[in-house]
Amino acid sequence: MTQDLKNRVALVTGGGQGVGQGIARALASGGASVVIAQRRGEEAERETAYLRETYGVKTLALTTDVTQADQVDAMVKATEDHFGRLDILVNNAGGSFPKRLEKHSDEDMAASFDLNYWSAFRAMRAAFPIMKAQQYGRIINLGSLNGVNAHMFTAAYNAGKEAVRALSRTAAVEWGPFGITVNIICPASASPHAEAYMAENPEMFRTLLQQIPVGRMGRAEQDIGPVALFLASEASGFVNGNTFFVDGGSHVNGVAWRPEIED
Repeated sequence: MTQDLKNRVALVTGGGQGVGQGIARALASGGASVVIAQRRGEEAERETAYLRETYGVKTLALTTDVTQADQVDAMVKATEDHFGRLDILVNNAGGSFPKRLEKHSDEDMAASFDLNYWSAFRAMRAAFPIMKAQQYGRIINLGSLNGVNAHMFTAAYNAGKEAVRALSRTAAVEWGPFGITVNIICPASASPHAEAYMAENPEMFRTLLQQIPVGRMGRAEQDIGPVALFLASEASGFVNGNTFFVDGGSHVNGVAWRPEIED
């Protein structure tokens, strides 16, 4: 069994920074050609240049807003047009905006689902015919401990991410016969988004770190990336429909997560 990804093509949304960047680098280290789709195209260009120079792999940068259905379809098509195949899809792009539950508008909820749920669904739907024809596919969707543990003040994000987990398990059942596996990673990792939270809520994060059994936040490239590399490889062919908590054990008893918000 191998984690060699030579001759495989991976598409990572939001791969220009944070967890997505760590996953993209891990896949490149395994030899995969990597497409990075990022709303800020300059971040995608910068990261794909790094992957080429560091790992000697083929890359493609795409400026993509995953909240736009036509851009998600175009992203998948561009990957197939450029490389002739798509083996690994990582739906990483997402985000949350803290607010009390009762203060969420319909527009807030819809915007969160566009970013955190519909983007993954649409990418999976577009990738399916390619992967079915190949009789091979690895889909890795990023979930969140916020949803699993029902953290306060991120209701829209929590709901979207838990919807992705339900979607992933259903796809795992329906698409498994075509050689396509679908799994979820719920990470606890430092990222620009997490670091912004830390800066705004320092006391919360001091408490949080004390509740992570390994005593630290995860590192995207060193801690999250290797799990994605395994799930993207042939070695994971019998692993399907699972949620991987790559969080230092923080899911076991949960952690304190109560960001400061305006009433």
